[in-house]
Amino acid sequence: MPAHKISRSAILSALRGIEDPELGTDIVELGLIYAIGILEDGAVRIKMTTTTRFCPASAFIAEAVKARTEAIDGVSATVVEMVYDPAWSPEMMGRLPRE
Repeated sequence: MPAHKISRSAILSALRGIEDPELGTDIVELGLIYAIGILEDGAVRIKMTTTTRFCPASAFIAEAVKARTEAIDGVSATVVEMVYDPAWSPEMMGRLPRE
């Protein structure tokens, strides 16, 4: 499937199935996904954060993001980049990621 057929909404829908284990809210609603990039070859790049810099679940969450994204038809690979600038705050809840 060409990359242009991979939709941001399909990616967001898949990521809504991942909950922050401490807060019990999905990572999209929490505003942890900062950016989603879809490349021509079907690769997806996701820039995200965790609620705290030293979150013990960060590796689990990143692996879940990669697995859920790569399960989408047409996605060839996923790179998850954890960033902490800007730091997450509750005001980010409900904010959708940029492209």
